[in-house]
Amino acid sequence: MQIGYVQIYPIGRNLWASEGEVKESSKKDLFQCFKILEEELGDKQYFGDESFGYIDLALIPFYSFFYTFETLGNWSMVAEFPKLVKWGERCLQKESVSKSLSDQKEIYEAALQIKQELGIE
Repeated sequence: MQIGYVQIYPIGRNLWASEGEVKESSKKDLFQCFKILEEELGDKQYFGDESFGYIDLALIPFYSFFYTFETLGNWSMVAEFPKLVKWGERCLQKESVSKSLSDQKEIYEAALQIKQELGIE
């Protein structure tokens, strides 16, 4: 894979914890990350091909942030990255995944609270 998936966390944080040019730059960078991931996924069911594997395990926590990214970034994950959204939904069908991931709305509320504490509108 061409991207270190750990880059998504700091880029995503910059998206919702900044304004102006930094926010827009972060949005572009996040789009690039997701574009690479979607290309890597291609038409496969999972990153590990037809079965849930280590790469899926490493990447699935980002699914919890999709709602926050799209809401605070003002875009639609379904429209921009439909394969990633479908992949996340497939992963959630696994009980071990659905029980361990944070709720997307709870992540969003936490991000709003952090924004408020930082004084970012």
